[in-house]
This record gives sequence, structure tokens and C-alpha cells, in this order.
Amino acid sequence: MKIGILSLQGAVSPHLDKLSELGVRGHWVKQPKDLEDLSGIILPGGESSTMLHLLRKAHLWEPLKLFVQKKPTWGICAGAILLAKEVVSPQQPSLEALDVRAVRNAYGRQTESFIERVKPSVQWMDAEPMEGVFIRAPRFETLGPQVKILFSLDSEPVMLHQGKTLASSFHPELTSANKFHQFFLKLCQESC
Repeated sequence: MKIGILSLQGAVSPHLDKLSELGVRGHWVKQPKDLEDLSGIILPGGESSTMLHLLRKAHLWEPLKLFVQKKPTWGICAGAILLAKEVVSPQQPSLEALDVRAVRNAYGRQTESFIERVKPSVQWMDAEPMEGVFIRAPRFETLGPQVKILFSLDSEPVMLHQGKTLASSFHPELTSANKFHQFFLKLCQESC
């Protein structure tokens, strides 16, 4: 299995480490040809408007938009914003792969970052709360009918699943848990 990580900006190395711990080699995605033969892709946390700029500069915007329609994709924080059908605060273009509205920086600025236990839904593989690291995290609003909530924080959805698409407003790669990455790898295996 070949898993790509969008590597133009943001938290790439922690995802490479998690995948390596699970026996999977991650591949840097910096140009359109890097999307070839991938089983799935992770869009990491970072800064979504910067990622938009760099995606266009690298001629990756259109190829990535096609990729996320066909293959498993997991967006984390800024990556989740890129996947949302609608982005506000402020508005910006997106890949429109997940039927939600993402509100940028809804959990506060960098100095207001926090770590909190997130609660799983019945859709998740077990009932244990997990650690979530929130850094300038987006809020998910106006969920479409096909969107399933996997984790919540104080009754607000913070990890979503729709078809082949996952989105997390928190950073699972910055915790000791591998279960989030295992879940994504399972999606990729089922899709192959």
C-alpha cells in the first residue's frame, strides 16, 4: 500500500512517523506525478490559505481535486478545511469533497491551542475517549446527510467520515495513539 502525504507545507513528518510505526511507507506529494499509484492521501495540518497558494503554484489543485473524488483522503485541520464543501471565516475555495461547512480558526488562535479528550460515536471501533490536539482548529457545521460523526468534543463534531473521506479538526499525529491512522489505512485497503 502506498500512502501519500501532501508535502507543500504543514505537519508532514509526524504522519510519516505514524505510518512507519504501522509498517507503511509514506510518500511525499509535491507535484502531480506524485499522486500516481497512491492508495490514499493525507492532507496535513498547516495553513489552508498557504496550501491553496502552493497547490496552484505546483499545478496540483486540479489533479488533487480529481484524486479526492476517487481515492481515500484524510484532511487534518487545514487539510479538513481544504476538503469542506464550504469554507467561511473567511471564505476560500475548496476541494468540495466533504459535505460540511468549515469555520476556520473557530477554536481560537495559536495561543489558545489545547489538548482535550474527544468522545467516539458508535461509528468508531471502540468506546474509549482519545486525546485530541487542537491548534487553530476549524469547527464543522451544516453536516450533509451522508456525513457520519466519528468523534465529538462537548457535543460538537471534530472527526467526520463520508464515503472515502475523513476529516479531523484536531491533530491525531501529535498524540501517542495509532488508531486514527489504522482507521484510515483500513479505508484505503477496503477501497483497493
